[in-house]
Amino acid sequence: MSASPNPIDIHVGGRLKLRRTLLGISQEKLAESVAITFQQIQKYERGINRIGASRLYDLASVLDVSVGYFFEEMPAQVAGQSPAQRSGAVSPTVPDAGYNLLARRETLELVRAYYQIEKESVRKRLFELTKAIARKTE
Repeated sequence: MSASPNPIDIHVGGRLKLRRTLLGISQEKLAESVAITFQQIQKYERGINRIGASRLYDLASVLDVSVGYFFEEMPAQVAGQSPAQRSGAVSPTVPDAGYNLLARRETLELVRAYYQIEKESVRKRLFELTKAIARKTE
Protein backbone atom coordinates (compact mmCIF):
# COMPACT_ATOMS: atom_id res chain seq x y z
CA MET A 1 0.00 0.00 0.00
CA SER A 2 1.18 3.52 -0.79
CA ALA A 3 2.51 5.80 1.97
CA SER A 4 0.40 8.75 0.82
CA PRO A 5 -3.41 8.84 0.50
CA ASN A 6 -4.97 8.22 -2.90
CA PRO A 7 -6.11 11.52 -4.48
CA ILE A 8 -9.60 10.04 -4.93
CA ASP A 9 -9.85 9.36 -1.19
CA ILE A 10 -8.71 12.93 -0.53
CA HIS A 11 -11.40 14.25 -2.90
CA VAL A 12 -14.13 12.14 -1.29
CA GLY A 13 -12.96 13.28 2.16
CA GLY A 14 -12.99 16.89 1.01
CA ARG A 15 -16.56 16.54 -0.20
CA LEU A 16 -17.49 14.98 3.15
CA LYS A 17 -15.97 17.93 4.97
CA LEU A 18 -17.60 20.43 2.60
CA ARG A 19 -21.08 19.00 3.12
CA ARG A 20 -20.62 18.66 6.88
CA THR A 21 -19.43 22.26 7.08
CA LEU A 22 -22.25 23.56 4.88
CA LEU A 23 -24.77 21.95 7.19
CA GLY A 24 -22.99 23.27 10.27
CA ILE A 25 -22.50 19.79 11.74
CA SER A 26 -19.50 19.15 13.99
CA GLN A 27 -17.23 16.17 13.43
CA GLU A 28 -18.37 14.85 16.79
CA LYS A 29 -22.06 15.04 15.88
CA LEU A 30 -21.52 13.42 12.49
CA ALA A 31 -19.43 10.66 14.04
CA GLU A 32 -22.07 10.00 16.66
CA SER A 33 -24.79 9.75 14.00
CA VAL A 34 -22.92 6.94 12.20
CA ALA A 35 -21.55 5.27 15.35
CA ILE A 36 -17.84 5.99 14.88
CA THR A 37 -15.31 8.30 16.56
CA PHE A 38 -14.72 11.89 15.52
CA GLN A 39 -11.08 10.92 14.93
CA GLN A 40 -12.30 8.56 12.22
CA ILE A 41 -14.23 11.43 10.62
CA GLN A 42 -11.00 13.47 10.70
CA LYS A 43 -9.15 10.67 8.93
CA TYR A 44 -11.91 10.35 6.34
CA GLU A 45 -11.91 14.09 5.68
CA ARG A 46 -8.15 14.14 5.12
CA GLY A 47 -8.29 11.05 2.91
CA ILE A 48 -6.01 9.11 5.24
CA ASN A 49 -8.61 6.35 5.64
CA ARG A 50 -10.81 5.16 2.82
CA ILE A 51 -14.54 5.22 3.33
CA GLY A 52 -16.13 1.83 2.73
CA ALA A 53 -19.32 1.53 0.70
CA SER A 54 -21.66 0.91 3.64
CA ARG A 55 -20.13 3.78 5.65
CA LEU A 56 -20.34 6.08 2.61
CA TYR A 57 -24.01 5.15 2.29
CA ASP A 58 -24.60 5.97 5.97
CA LEU A 59 -22.77 9.29 5.70
CA ALA A 60 -24.73 10.21 2.56
CA SER A 61 -27.99 9.45 4.37
CA VAL A 62 -27.07 11.56 7.40
CA LEU A 63 -25.84 14.44 5.21
CA ASP A 64 -28.90 14.19 2.93
CA VAL A 65 -26.99 13.68 -0.31
CA SER A 66 -26.63 10.86 -2.80
CA VAL A 67 -23.55 8.66 -2.65
CA GLY A 68 -22.61 10.15 -6.02
CA TYR A 69 -22.27 13.57 -4.38
CA PHE A 70 -18.90 12.53 -2.94
CA PHE A 71 -17.52 11.98 -6.45
CA GLU A 72 -19.02 15.04 -8.12
CA GLU A 73 -16.74 17.75 -9.50
CA MET A 74 -13.71 15.52 -9.27
CA PRO A 75 -10.93 16.94 -11.44
CA ALA A 76 -9.91 14.65 -14.30
CA GLN A 77 -6.38 14.54 -12.90
CA VAL A 78 -7.72 13.10 -9.64
CA ALA A 79 -10.15 10.73 -11.36
CA GLY A 80 -7.21 9.42 -13.37
CA GLN A 81 -5.67 8.06 -10.18
CA SER A 82 -8.02 5.08 -9.95
CA PRO A 83 -6.28 1.79 -10.73
CA ALA A 84 -8.53 1.12 -13.74
CA GLN A 85 -7.87 4.52 -15.25
CA ARG A 86 -4.12 4.34 -14.63
CA SER A 87 -4.05 1.03 -16.47
CA GLY A 88 -5.93 2.58 -19.39
CA ALA A 89 -9.01 0.38 -18.93
CA VAL A 90 -11.23 3.45 -18.37
CA SER A 91 -10.78 7.02 -19.58
CA PRO A 92 -11.80 9.83 -17.22
CA THR A 93 -14.70 12.03 -18.28
CA VAL A 94 -14.97 14.26 -15.21
CA PRO A 95 -14.83 18.01 -15.96
CA ASP A 96 -12.49 20.32 -14.05
CA ALA A 97 -14.64 23.44 -14.37
CA GLY A 98 -15.63 25.15 -11.16
CA TYR A 99 -13.86 22.79 -8.77
CA ASN A 100 -12.04 25.53 -6.85
CA LEU A 101 -15.25 27.55 -6.51
CA LEU A 102 -16.51 25.10 -3.91
CA ALA A 103 -13.59 25.78 -1.63
CA ARG A 104 -14.21 29.54 -1.50
CA ARG A 105 -15.58 31.00 1.73
CA GLU A 106 -18.13 33.05 -0.23
CA THR A 107 -19.56 29.87 -1.73
CA LEU A 108 -19.82 28.19 1.66
CA GLU A 109 -21.56 31.21 3.18
CA LEU A 110 -23.95 31.50 0.25
CA VAL A 111 -24.94 27.84 0.39
CA ARG A 112 -25.30 27.91 4.17
CA ALA A 113 -27.57 30.97 3.94
CA TYR A 114 -29.57 29.30 1.16
CA TYR A 115 -30.29 26.25 3.31
CA GLN A 116 -31.32 28.45 6.22
CA ILE A 117 -34.37 29.47 4.17
CA GLU A 118 -36.98 27.22 5.72
CA LYS A 119 -39.62 27.25 3.00
CA GLU A 120 -38.66 24.92 0.19
CA SER A 121 -40.80 26.87 -2.29
CA VAL A 122 -38.89 30.09 -1.50
CA ARG A 123 -35.56 28.29 -1.87
CA LYS A 124 -36.67 26.92 -5.23
CA ARG A 125 -37.70 30.39 -6.47
CA LEU A 126 -34.38 31.85 -5.32
CA PHE A 127 -32.56 29.05 -7.10
CA GLU A 128 -34.45 29.69 -10.34
CA LEU A 129 -33.89 33.45 -10.03
CA THR A 130 -30.16 32.95 -9.53
CA LYS A 131 -29.93 30.72 -12.60
CA ALA A 132 -31.86 33.29 -14.66
CA ILE A 133 -29.56 36.11 -13.56
CA ALA A 134 -26.50 34.01 -14.37
CA ARG A 135 -27.82 33.32 -17.88
CA LYS A 136 -28.42 37.06 -18.46
CA THR A 137 -24.85 37.95 -17.48
CA GLU A 138 -23.17 35.44 -19.82
